[in-house]
Amino acid sequence: MTSGGFALWTAKRGVTAGPRDPARRRRQIRDEIRWSLIAAIIYGIPAGVMIASWHYFGLTRITTAITPAGALWWLPSITVYLFVHDSWFYWTHRWMHGPRLFKAVHAVHHASKPPTAWAAMSFHPWESLSGALLIPVLAFVIPIHWSALGLVLAIATVMGVTNHMGWEMFPARWVNGWFGRHIITASHHEAHHQRYNSNYGLYFRFWDKLCGTDTGLVTFTPR
Repeated sequence: MTSGGFALWTAKRGVTAGPRDPARRRRQIRDEIRWSLIAAIIYGIPAGVMIASWHYFGLTRITTAITPAGALWWLPSITVYLFVHDSWFYWTHRWMHGPRLFKAVHAVHHASKPPTAWAAMSFHPWESLSGALLIPVLAFVIPIHWSALGLVLAIATVMGVTNHMGWEMFPARWVNGWFGRHIITASHHEAHHQRYNSNYGLYFRFWDKLCGTDTGLVTFTPR
């Protein structure tokens, strides 16, 4: 639904996301949707286990009560979850760019040339499993209020889609200012899809900068 909404927004802006050739674009979007539906099933299984473990058995660290300590931890918990998720994504993503894993697994995602909003979840099943496990596992380890967890999942979903839309939704002063120097937007992730060997992060540019894999931003041109 999120991909569809942003794809519609892209079309209403008059931006042609994906390949220029209409027939090739239709084939690519069809493949992106097919892989995304498979990914949705895979993501749903660990999420279902997490929800059942929380709701029926109380086995997770997800909280519902609002206490003074919980209120103080609300924002830091979001930051911790996002940073750990970003770290996991960076290193597994970079690992999947090794020749063997790229050909066997990650090439599915990079078959989108250039990507569209539908490509956000267009993964090989093994890559989907890698992405699906972390946040449910964290919910068993690191305390988080259910509303904070919902916000983490919303951020993950929206940023995954907006970084593949084929245009930059944020104003240039944001992208070229403090925000864009630290937070990943489409201008940063598009460079990954063009160059393949850089810009591996999901939310933050921290790991790319620390490891020397940040090659900066691209400037979108109308397609």
